[in-house]
Amino acid sequence: MHMLDNPIWNALGTCQAHFAESYGMLRRFPPEMTPLGGFPEANEEGFEALRGLLKSGGGIGIFLPGQIEAPAGLEIPHESPLLQMILENEASSHAMQTNSPALRTHEYVELGPADVPEMVELTALMKPGPFGTRTREMGTYIGIRKDGRLAAMAGERLKLPGYTEISAVCTHPEHLGKGYAGFLMTVLAERIRARGEVPFLHVRPQNTRAIQVYERLGYERRLLYHYAVFRAAAGAKAPGAGA
Repeated sequence: MHMLDNPIWNALGTCQAHFAESYGMLRRFPPEMTPLGGFPEANEEGFEALRGLLKSGGGIGIFLPGQIEAPAGLEIPHESPLLQMILENEASSHAMQTNSPALRTHEYVELGPADVPEMVELTALMKPGPFGTRTREMGTYIGIRKDGRLAAMAGERLKLPGYTEISAVCTHPEHLGKGYAGFLMTVLAERIRARGEVPFLHVRPQNTRAIQVYERLGYERRLLYHYAVFRAAAGAKAPGAGA
């Protein structure tokens, strides 16, 4: 199995192991960082770990090979297909470089701890994916400011040996169509490639506008899998509880 076939689990076992919280065979990031976790396989052992983790409340997002029915004791309040795209081969690299000069018309800033409230506000508005008060700690985040306010941002999330995910790509509605997203992604991709790594990303298949932007930048479709949020089913008993 390729590392990117199960990226959350593999990230938490390698480059981001220092963030990992474990429960049985399950690994997850701290919830305030991102509500993502993973296990080696979507089997009963993995779901038993999920039930144990979630018995006290909360939820967790898992990348799965495909859609499943909610296992006993668990609910799936949100789910959707998820497309993984990658900027890997020479043709993709050339496409990125070809797009770069036209995009280099914007000034960007590194986003730090003081920017977190605005980052959370922008991602809550545009919903590019889960983003918490500690997500910025997962990698480099950059943004474009206009009139003192954060107009667009993008950053790094999952990190695996040889691969870094570009995530939280979003632009405020007042600034759409100005090329900010493509510019920020190009800056990040060039940094990632300079480290000898390969950029990849995730996007919902129905977000055709974003996919078109990513394909123009040279990203290719690699894998379609399923994103599911799990929580304990109402009235579910903790593992091992009596009748």
